[in-house]
Amino acid sequence: MDGHTKSSSTLDAVLARQEADFDAALARYDQLLRIQSISTDPAYKDECLKAAQSLADELKGLGFDARVAPAIGHPFVVAHHEGATADAPHVLFYGHYDVQPVDPLELWEADPFEPEIKTRADGSKYIRARGAADDKGQLRTFIEACRAWKEETGSLPCKVTIFFEGEEESGSPSLEPWLTEHGEEIKADFALVCDTNMWDRKTPAITASLRGMTAGEVTLKAASRDLHSGLYGGAARNPITLLTQILGDLHDETGRVTLPGFYDGVEDVPAPVLEQWKALNFSESRFLGDIGLSVPAGEEGRMVLEQIWTRPTAEINGIKGGYTGEGFKTVIPAEASAKISFRLVPGQDPEKVWKAFEAHVTSRLPADCEAVFARRDTGAPALSVDVTNPALQACLEALRDEWETEPALMGCGGSIPIVGDFKRHLGMDTILAGFGLEDDNIHSPNEKYELESFRKGIRSWARILDRLAE
Repeated sequence: MDGHTKSSSTLDAVLARQEADFDAALARYDQLLRIQSISTDPAYKDECLKAAQSLADELKGLGFDARVAPAIGHPFVVAHHEGATADAPHVLFYGHYDVQPVDPLELWEADPFEPEIKTRADGSKYIRARGAADDKGQLRTFIEACRAWKEETGSLPCKVTIFFEGEEESGSPSLEPWLTEHGEEIKADFALVCDTNMWDRKTPAITASLRGMTAGEVTLKAASRDLHSGLYGGAARNPITLLTQILGDLHDETGRVTLPGFYDGVEDVPAPVLEQWKALNFSESRFLGDIGLSVPAGEEGRMVLEQIWTRPTAEINGIKGGYTGEGFKTVIPAEASAKISFRLVPGQDPEKVWKAFEAHVTSRLPADCEAVFARRDTGAPALSVDVTNPALQACLEALRDEWETEPALMGCGGSIPIVGDFKRHLGMDTILAGFGLEDDNIHSPNEKYELESFRKGIRSWARILDRLAE
């Protein structure tokens, strides 16, 4: 019997073990969901500790060297398990056990911490509870995959480190200090993160790129005080007018950002990837129609998926100045301000982009006006994973085998800070593969997770560990 046949036979047994244990896996999932691990509210500190301890104890029972690791705030769970062979790859799996607050409580169909399995008319089922998808259901898929391997074979095919955070939903204040002091303990060949979605209910996905960001505020100051527009209108500079003119100059008529050097280092998406995205049958009209729009407003000649996943942007997120209360006040304000953010792609330097914005503003200032800048986000660079990376290819193959369809290689328009932290502190690339859906209502009332996502998520991770070991 050759090695591949032996591996396939073992994997089949592991998957059969997982199927036989599925009801027990649901019960363990239910128990974790009942813990009210809301990280933002100090009243739930003990519940967060309870969730961390519960996970650490479970991992110990599976043969991991696991502990609750103290932090400035809520603790981490750190666990290690050797692989079946000395040369097995070492993977780090990340998830978070904390959840969002449940407000507004009155919009929930039932108690957010009393999980309930619901069945639709078509027979499909989902579990409703806070944290069902984000991130307790997602992290449990990996734990259950490890359990199936351990119970069937007595070991894991890869060397595995697990790292669970308890403050992801509250800005991760303890993460940076912990990684600075203890990061080497969890360093691996690469990281696996499950806090992402599938493309649709039948199509799994790997998120291969994340946009970065830098952001801040600009305030334009003119007169020494607010002025009566009847006495000073026409003679005094209006900073609101000036600010809107300057911000309007950020884009040209084709939607491109006009900052000098803004596109330096920005590369076009490879043609094969664009072709794959076209094959996803993404409906631009539906995407925009769902928010009451119909015409794409980004760079001309770019498909919407390209715009939101792999193109840089300059956005005005807020603007204020003058009198904005009820009624009317004929005032020329002394100052006006705006909040600005830039979504960045690989090849762009956050510091360079922000400096270019400052120069854009100051070069357009007339006499008697001053600009004051406040950097609110010093900038996270964009990240991407080489699509030819053998580990990523192994994950794609495993997902293809389980879901019997071609996985989507997606981009993400937002940022996932942990991915940047792993790259910056530990030099590790991250593969993002999760099984959530857009309609899971994460952060909202009646959050849910599909039972099919849970079941096939477990099977997917079992296959991924097998493929990575090969």
